[in-house]
Amino acid sequence: MNTADVYERLAKVLDTLPNGFPRTETGEEIALLKKIFEPEEAELFCDMRLTFETAEQVAERTGRPLEGLLARLIRMGQHGQLFAIQFGETWYFKMLPWVFGIYEFQLGRMDREMAELAEVYMPVFGRQFFANKPQLMHVLPIEETLTPGQEALPYEKVSALIEKSQAFMVNECICKKERGIMGSPCEKPIEVCLAVAPVPGVFDKSPVGRVITKEQAYELLKRCEEAGLVHMTNNLQNGQFFICNCCSCCCGVLRSIHELGIPAWDVVNSPYYAVIDQDTCMGCGICREERCQVSAIDEEDNVYRVTPEQCIGCGLCISTCPVQAICLVRKDAGKVAPPPFTEDAWFDERGRFRGVDFSRFK
Repeated sequence: MNTADVYERLAKVLDTLPNGFPRTETGEEIALLKKIFEPEEAELFCDMRLTFETAEQVAERTGRPLEGLLARLIRMGQHGQLFAIQFGETWYFKMLPWVFGIYEFQLGRMDREMAELAEVYMPVFGRQFFANKPQLMHVLPIEETLTPGQEALPYEKVSALIEKSQAFMVNECICKKERGIMGSPCEKPIEVCLAVAPVPGVFDKSPVGRVITKEQAYELLKRCEEAGLVHMTNNLQNGQFFICNCCSCCCGVLRSIHELGIPAWDVVNSPYYAVIDQDTCMGCGICREERCQVSAIDEEDNVYRVTPEQCIGCGLCISTCPVQAICLVRKDAGKVAPPPFTEDAWFDERGRFRGVDFSRFK
């Protein structure tokens, strides 16, 4: 096996997936893959699919020997190279895209070398990733900022995601960890990435993270709101499995708005934007200086205004306004696309948008 060839093949497979994995001129993406995968692991990854399979099913489909395969797949799951989950006595596995996937699952393996490579690769990846639809993330506004007349859909409400889940786990944020390693530690809470699942006990054997209760999940979200972190989840109507709580100094998604100049509405999906009532506003500046994570609020002569196209409708500016001068307004129907129904639908829509044929990985 030519090790150079296997990493080239892995890079091509990842770029064939709907999420993408663009190439660089200087090879940081290959260096990242070499850092994360041994050659045999890279080769096995290329034989996996985006749908769950058992070790027996992988062996039968690929012709690989079954002996030792289960242990290898479990180990790759522990290394964040595959998604691995155990139901009862049976393990199931599927391949992961680069983002959301392999990168986020490197929490326990992130070191200085990986952080440096990821920082160089981020703008290359981001320019391709955020130029395509549908968006990866959907913003969940702070529910108390929605007026009684605003009927939020279930996938727009944090509480709906929590109430339909039966297992909860919190992790450190991989973005914050990377930035800390690079000498730019975040001043906001770090243990803020919430995983949710409809199956009780599904996180009990996870090699990373901390299992928490539903009540603790609500407490975590409240602390994140107070700290000025944006709630975001999968851009889906059903099947969300995480709630990220993000800041613009660390989050790869929000950083792309600031550092790459990509319009906010292209980066994240959100049905709302904020509006400031000029007659009520007292000009304190809290919304602009302390709360907005995407620089959507401008000030001129002590008058504050929101640029709608730059606002992601998170509600952080509203919850701390001392005179209640800000409200969320739902976008016109033509300016917001409903999220795909499921993750499979998201993959299909994204694949069509990018023009990639990933049918052999379904």
